Order: sequence, then structure tokens, then C-alpha cells
Amino acid sequence: MRYVLIVVGAIVIAIALIATCGMLLPEKHVASRKAIYRQPPDALWSAVSSYKGDESLEYKVEESDPPRRLVGRVIDPHHNFGGTWTYEIQPIDGGAQLRITENGEVYNPFFRFVSRFVIGHTRTIDQALKSFGTKFNQNVQIED
Repeated sequence: MRYVLIVVGAIVIAIALIATCGMLLPEKHVASRKAIYRQPPDALWSAVSSYKGDESLEYKVEESDPPRRLVGRVIDPHHNFGGTWTYEIQPIDGGAQLRITENGEVYNPFFRFVSRFVIGHTRTIDQALKSFGTKFNQNVQIED
């Protein structure tokens, strides 16, 4: 019984420490990554503007300037996070560069800790950039 209490106590302390660290982190963050594609800006725009991402979330388009810039905002009130994703496409020799910038907000302190230290703010951006590469049968190198 003593060991059970020690384990339960350790779990409670760990949760309290995670929540406390999460409360000390800022609610808002900015994360940005880019990749280069061997596609013209129009082709990349088509892929970006039709990208579904996490289909469990509701989005609205705040700004659309084809084929250069698209800004989408999470408007789903049932999640512990929100914010915008800005897609910026720039033509380069032999293709286009795509930069995705997340201006995120994580409301729950526990999820704020997980987002910062476990998952990382750029994981979803990296997945999106890689998915565009897959669409074009191209391995992409992701940079800050």
C-alpha cells in the first residue's frame, strides 16, 4: 500500500509541476518553417488552398492573395488552441518557396506545456510541408 501511495503522490506532483510550468509559459507563440518545391507558384497555391489539415477543426480564410499569401484562422471554440496559419509563396529559380507561420494560442496550461516541450510548435507545420512534397513526389528539406 505504501508503494501505491508513493506512485500516486509522484503522479500528482508531476501533473502539478507540468501545470505550473504551463502556466508560466506564454499563451501565444509564433513558429515558422519553410521548404522549397520544384513547382511553379500557381501549382503550389493550388495545393495550399485545397489543403485540409486537421479536418476536425473549423477554419475561416482571413486573407487570400493568390498565388502569394493565404491566412486561415482556427474558429473552433471546442479546442484548447487557436490562432492563424499564414502561407507565403515566393517564386524562386526552378520553383517556389513556401513559408508557413503559425501565430498560435494554447489556452490550457497542461496542453501549453505539451505543445512546447513534448510535441513542439513546428511539428504540424513540418507535416504540412512534407505533405506538399509528397503531393509533388518530392522530398523536401525543411528550414527555419
